Amino acid sequence: MFTTAMPESIDSVSFDMEKIYLGGKEHHIRTGCGSVSVIVYGDPDKPALITYPDLALNYMSCFQGLFFCPEAASLLLHNFCIYHISPPGHELGAAAICCEDPVPSAEDLADQIIEILNYFGLGAVMCMGVTAGAYILTLFAIKYRERVLGLILVSPLCKAPSWTEWFYNKVMSNLLYFYGMCGLLKECLLQRYFSKEVRGNVAVAESEIVQACRKLLDERKRTNVLRFLQAINQRPDISDGLKRLKCRTLIFVGDSSPFHSEALYMTSKLDRRYSALVEVQACGSMVTEEQPHAMLIPMEYFFMGYGLYRPTHFSDSPRSPLSPSCISPELLSPESMGLKLKPIKTRVSLKV
Repeated sequence: MFTTAMPESIDSVSFDMEKIYLGGKEHHIRTGCGSVSVIVYGDPDKPALITYPDLALNYMSCFQGLFFCPEAASLLLHNFCIYHISPPGHELGAAAICCEDPVPSAEDLADQIIEILNYFGLGAVMCMGVTAGAYILTLFAIKYRERVLGLILVSPLCKAPSWTEWFYNKVMSNLLYFYGMCGLLKECLLQRYFSKEVRGNVAVAESEIVQACRKLLDERKRTNVLRFLQAINQRPDISDGLKRLKCRTLIFVGDSSPFHSEALYMTSKLDRRYSALVEVQACGSMVTEEQPHAMLIPMEYFFMGYGLYRPTHFSDSPRSPLSPSCISPELLSPESMGLKLKPIKTRVSLKV
């Protein structure tokens, strides 16, 4: 397993909060640009899968739908130990970050991840991120290519903000600064995450997942969300680095996502031999919550390329190897993904 030494100048001493969230344990890791919360699920001897959520979210509001899907949970937890990384100050019960602390850049947030991996003694990992989190993980994969086995990106970003996005983010920044997590700001965020089908209207009530997300947003501290928003709104274009990625990449995007065109653009910049795009119909950006079942079959084919499979039932079967040296040549072929490396439309009611 590939590991690197921790920089001596970084204080990486951490302490365990001993908080248990549905079987997961929370760690607070002190890094070069602040403390980061990581919730760990599963057997730490298994290969690692790290997650990173979108703006103003944490694992509870961004990945709970996927991990509560029984088929997806059996696939992921059978093969991986899950490390849910929260952006600084986005974890449950987080206090407001001191306004005098330097605001981290997107690159700083990517560099935090290498410190987290080193703290846990992890080598190369599988990565899963949503929108802003997908950008951070992609930047991490470009900078530390040898530490990433694969990328699963949901409604990802790779370009610098367009004028439209920049202005929209500035509006949200002003709302945060003057009014905190007010009703109007929550509506802006919910439009970012979900399709209109689940957000509801005058005649149709909003869905339970939207209601749950709205309640979880109430817990976010304005300064913490504002810092992450500022980092994302000042992000650089990383399109040129995509061709240098060594790992395979699976991209999901809802056809109603405001970042749909961004995902298509990013796919066009990746090596088509090792990337695939799955477009999910009648879905917004957060496929992990709105239509998690649509992710199951593509992920199964994706993991087959690493010799990983979903068990027919939970068992104590031997751990699956997750190393390129363990992959047979035929599984490295483009066809091994089962996706034909072109956009695929999936319906809401995927069944296995």
